[in-house]
Amino acid sequence: MASKRNTTHVYITVVEIEDWGPAVTKVIIDLGKKIPLNEVKKDTFKVHVTRSDERLSKPFLEEGNRKVSGAYVSDNKGNQLVCGTSNYVAIEMEIGPTIRLGSPMNYDGEGSGYNHWIQYEVTIYQVEDIVTHGEVIKDLIINRSVGEIRKLVDQFQIGNHNSDKKTLTYAEYIPKKGNQQKHPLFIWLHGAGEGGTDPTVAIGGTKVVNFNTEEIQDHLHNAYILVPQTHGFWMEGFIGFGDGTSIYQEALMSLIEEYMASHLDIDPNRIYIGGYSNGGYMTMLMLRDYPDFFAAGLPTCEALRDDLITKKDISNLAKTPIWFVHAKNDSTVDPIQTVLPIYKRLLAIGAHVHLSLYDRIVDKTGLYKDGEGNPYEYDGHFSWIHVYNNNPIITLNGDKLTIMEWLGNQSLSV
Repeated sequence: MASKRNTTHVYITVVEIEDWGPAVTKVIIDLGKKIPLNEVKKDTFKVHVTRSDERLSKPFLEEGNRKVSGAYVSDNKGNQLVCGTSNYVAIEMEIGPTIRLGSPMNYDGEGSGYNHWIQYEVTIYQVEDIVTHGEVIKDLIINRSVGEIRKLVDQFQIGNHNSDKKTLTYAEYIPKKGNQQKHPLFIWLHGAGEGGTDPTVAIGGTKVVNFNTEEIQDHLHNAYILVPQTHGFWMEGFIGFGDGTSIYQEALMSLIEEYMASHLDIDPNRIYIGGYSNGGYMTMLMLRDYPDFFAAGLPTCEALRDDLITKKDISNLAKTPIWFVHAKNDSTVDPIQTVLPIYKRLLAIGAHVHLSLYDRIVDKTGLYKDGEGNPYEYDGHFSWIHVYNNNPIITLNGDKLTIMEWLGNQSLSV
């Protein structure tokens, strides 16, 4: 029986956006030969990874072996075959919020202050033989990448907007059209770590891409998703950081207006805006200063302090239905200085306002545990996780509504 050794082959990585951010969930290799289904199993390959960030003075981050959780013959997209043969094999790897080797993104704390896609180098070692059509494939070492699949991220397009004030980049999701004449527009504003000039970071650094899943699109009635990105921070004010103004506000409104003018099937009565942390701050400014424009707002762990909000500001904010999301143990944005007093002031004047206030932010999938077997606990600032997963619920007139169901029901025309 002939054998084949050390032949050059190629791989593709598959990235999925999880609650904690992006993760490389599998690699797909092309073996160049039709492989029977029963010839590939979990122990057939070993996967070694090196992570580097060229923005850093010392680019090397770490290296090590990924834990393989499964392997199977697949199509060229990594979907497991249940019959037949294929050139392709998908190798699944364990992921989790504490498994750094799985992350294709890194936070640059020494320079830009942003997350960014990094150099993620993979070497796949074959450790068990594969027999196919009278030939033995053995000892393969595969280390040449020919691409990457970023699930859901790849469904967005990117662009940029130039105004007299600032340039903004953005990612956009264009909904399925069908027979629908008008579509809502949902604008989502990123946090401090997702600024820069690559909008895929703004949608992939956290789970923004979940807004274009079938479930959430159904709740939002086939909405456009627009994710603007600053080259700095939304909280950069004209006097100081987080001073109740933003040097990007006029540019953001200019982008929104231009985007609507370029997509005439957007319903001007159903423009929604939300964002988290740094983006939650900007959401509050937009709701405050354009009180008759948005149909609803979702400020999440928002960073606009109550002492910067005047009585007139509260009156303006009360013109728009708002659902706040925050956690009591958020040590980055203190709810006592931000959302709690603002929420109480809005309630006092009869505003249409809701608040989902979590004690802490824990994994709700059941997949990730701490050392004692309890649900994994995220940083208290990460309340945006619940928004992306459509977890917050209220009861209105005896009916339970999720945050996305509620959002999709809001309209200026009602």
